[in-house]
Amino acid sequence: MTARLHSELLPGWVTWLRAPNPGPMTLDGTNTWLLDDGTVIDPGPDDLAHLEAIIEAGPVRRILFTHGHPDHVDGVTTLLALTGASVGEVPDWLTELPTPGHTTDSVCFVAERDGQRVVFTGDTILGRGSSVVAWPDGDVAAYLASLDVLAGYDVPGLPGHGPVLPDCAAAARWLRDHRLERLDQVRAALKQGARTPEDVVNVVYADVDPAIRFAAEWTVRAQLAYLETLSEL
Repeated sequence: MTARLHSELLPGWVTWLRAPNPGPMTLDGTNTWLLDDGTVIDPGPDDLAHLEAIIEAGPVRRILFTHGHPDHVDGVTTLLALTGASVGEVPDWLTELPTPGHTTDSVCFVAERDGQRVVFTGDTILGRGSSVVAWPDGDVAAYLASLDVLAGYDVPGLPGHGPVLPDCAAAARWLRDHRLERLDQVRAALKQGARTPEDVVNVVYADVDPAIRFAAEWTVRAQLAYLETLSEL
């Protein structure tokens, strides 16, 4: 069942719904954000109960999404059929901010109204933990650059999964430091004799949940590709 959530950090013009698709990759489920002008950000999975909850909280006039992963966009076609909304039409008071790295097509949306500003961060910054750099589409250099951009937004971050972040900029800086630390760990694993992505995962992500080991391997492959561009392999 779709959960309707609240945070004191949310402006009154934002409604927060959580899709019923929890899991190792989606945390508590996909966050769907509704703005009172009829904009829906990340409709989530093709789950009829969730889509009906979006419509009930409506109106639904336009649909946006932060990237094309299924847990964010699978519900778009059905929601379109139910509402006749447009797709990709960004209203004047929203700014689309390209933030590639998690995926090539990742974007964030900056919203400012009535003296309040928030950033919808998609999977570029999660509500907790770190994001996967989804090789081969994801790119570490682009991700670091995107975090540098988001470090300039010291306003609440409304992520694709997990709780609302009180400070998007602080989260971006933490993630950047974390990613650089991981790169140092990958370098160390290579010096210790790791030869394959699987070897590196065994060293650097030894405690990873087996259910998301594949995601750790994606990130390692992206890290290795990044280090290769620096002529460090």
